[in-house]
Amino acid sequence: KEYEEWGTGHGMDKWARCFDCGQSFHGPVVLALGWAAWKTYLGRPDTDNIRCGAMGVLGTALGSNGRSEEGLPVYEALLALIRRNWSHNENLVLSAQTNLASCLNNLGRYDEALVLKRETYA
Repeated sequence: KEYEEWGTGHGMDKWARCFDCGQSFHGPVVLALGWAAWKTYLGRPDTDNIRCGAMGVLGTALGSNGRSEEGLPVYEALLALIRRNWSHNENLVLSAQTNLASCLNNLGRYDEALVLKRETYA
């Protein structure tokens, strides 16, 4: 099927989904693509939403490969970046807080995760 039909190949989705079949990447492939996305957009300004999206792709790739400890500073930096540049976008802030809380939970840091979850759902 054509990539338009699957809704893939555009934006950040190209780092997570196959153009040809629409299947989500997983395992070492998604991890390699997460790093590739980050390296591709790293040179953009902090205020660039594509750079911000690449950080999210990297954080997700690390977490899905059991590397939450490495993903933690990515999620912390991403939340700080979003709060600094897009604090008016409630959905973006809530999503970043949820991802960070999930990462903390995966690391067994339940008290810190709970604080973030309460802040998210308040």
